[in-house]
Amino acid sequence: MTSQTRGVALDSAHPTGARDLGRAVRRSKRAQKQATGHRSATWWWAAPAVVLTIGVQYFGVGAGSVFAFTDWSGLGAFTFVGFDNFAAAFRSPETVQALWNTLLLAVCFVVLTNVFGLGLALALNRTLKSRYVLRVLIFLPVVLSPLGVAYVWKFIFQPNGPLNEVLRAVGRDSWAVAWLGDPHTAIWTIVVVVVWQNIGLTMVIYLAGLATVPVELEEAAAVDGASAWSRFRRIVLPLLRPTIVIASALTLIQGLRIFDQVLALTGGGPFNSTQTLATLVYKETFVNGRFGYGSALSLILTLLIVVAAVLQVTLLRQRED
Repeated sequence: MTSQTRGVALDSAHPTGARDLGRAVRRSKRAQKQATGHRSATWWWAAPAVVLTIGVQYFGVGAGSVFAFTDWSGLGAFTFVGFDNFAAAFRSPETVQALWNTLLLAVCFVVLTNVFGLGLALALNRTLKSRYVLRVLIFLPVVLSPLGVAYVWKFIFQPNGPLNEVLRAVGRDSWAVAWLGDPHTAIWTIVVVVVWQNIGLTMVIYLAGLATVPVELEEAAAVDGASAWSRFRRIVLPLLRPTIVIASALTLIQGLRIFDQVLALTGGGPFNSTQTLATLVYKETFVNGRFGYGSALSLILTLLIVVAAVLQVTLLRQRED
């Protein structure tokens, strides 16, 4: 008996099994088509966002990078000048001062927001009964307009504003200074404003990280006689390292591009003591009409943000490993 004849005999002997096998094959093919359709649908849903991101962000960065090597004034023709804009930027005392101010603001912003945000997250994590209300109140400034917050603080820091009036009322007349008009205090007032407004964001990030720390580990350590500081240093902090990486990277990027608060509070003054790379880009591009030079400064700021973020994440991950 040949194999074909044998197959026909088996099919005739078991017709139900053959039909079940055929239906299973057809269901498998339909499932494969549906999976392929789902993957295609997922891609098509994401395609508009990808196109907009590439078109708006990356195309803008690419166009700005091209103009950084020109002498374009915003209108008319332009000529390529090579690296002349970058050489002029690093020879300019104003740019060097702006770079220093940018780094100072970024470092203070990263350290203070993470320290205070972690402290508030630890305080409002589990035991305090009013923790939910306090979390909302602390997070509220994050959703407010940076310009609106800056103008409120500008009123507070006025020479005859509420802060100086309180200092005079308690007999501290020597402390009542022109906070925004003194080159020695102006940049620290900006630090106060930006840290106050963004503590709530880092607090929420650390609260999410603390939610992943097993309570049983802390309770077991407390039973063994470990102090609160020892439990934090040996249990909580190592488990929070991934959260610290995320919070530090986000605050570093945000700190390097602080713009709204500086523009509203001091406008870069007095005597360029609070000028940052972001405000200098705005000044050179839209006030002085030097679009090529402003694009070069913008590219320097972009590269600074990328390098700082990559280095920070790399170092923190190495320490975590």
